[in-house]
Amino acid sequence: MLKNADPNPNSNSDSGGQVLVRRPGPEELHPVRTHRRRRALEGSLALAVPLLLVLLWQLAAVRGWIDDRVYPAPSTILADGWDRAAAGELWPDVWATLKRVLGGYAIGTAAGYALGLLMGSLSLVRAALEPLLDALYVVPKLALLPIFLNMFGLGEGPQVALVAATVFFFVWISTMSAVLAIPAGHRDAGRVFGASPWQMFRHVLLPASLPAVLVGARIAAGVAVLVIVASEQIAAADGLGHLIFDSRALFQNDVMFVGIVCVAVLGVVFSELVRIVGRLLTPWAPRDRGRGQA
Repeated sequence: MLKNADPNPNSNSDSGGQVLVRRPGPEELHPVRTHRRRRALEGSLALAVPLLLVLLWQLAAVRGWIDDRVYPAPSTILADGWDRAAAGELWPDVWATLKRVLGGYAIGTAAGYALGLLMGSLSLVRAALEPLLDALYVVPKLALLPIFLNMFGLGEGPQVALVAATVFFFVWISTMSAVLAIPAGHRDAGRVFGASPWQMFRHVLLPASLPAVLVGARIAAGVAVLVIVASEQIAAADGLGHLIFDSRALFQNDVMFVGIVCVAVLGVVFSELVRIVGRLLTPWAPRDRGRGQA
């Protein structure tokens, strides 16, 4: 709150001197309490919105507002998912999708980071490769699946390669852009102190670029799940994508929604794990989503 006040309590009121005094608000008087209340409110909203939608869906199915043969009630989906998990029928598909995502993500992240760092540091390499990679970037990655099938045959190879190709471009772009955005003064300071190439990477390039690189890696984590599910619907005999597509063809809509829910959970968990790892690796970076901020 702003308030007019006399700068000198001993002076006359007609002296004309005024200052603006700002009274501290709740965030300054009770920062810990305000922080906890805000986090509790954010957490409540994050849970309340999806819960409300699920309850509305359940009500619509029970009241007959929607055809529960096409859109089963959430309680039916939950019961079917529980039964399939208890019988051991769900986990093989979950594991098949998970190992393809993890394998492709690791390969694509390593390759994208290495090439992005190289192209961001060396202008000649960037001039030679950037037009080609830009052209490949705009190609839909599912269009590459037939090529990978020809290269690796049926099995895990095409699925892992497709995820790796997708992740590679996200990490490459974020890494190269982050390295190019490093102020020239940081590099000059390293050269003045006689830093070796490894020391320049370790103490200048890595800490300055890593926060932006991890943002790209987190986006790539969600996209990797999307791509593998689409790929499994086309050219796989197992996995969550195959489960969704096969159950739809057999009119087993409850099983189809079980697969969709598993994909959503897998994507959220994987993306959050990448975010947490990024926070641990870059404690100096600003916190995303406003989490933890008063």
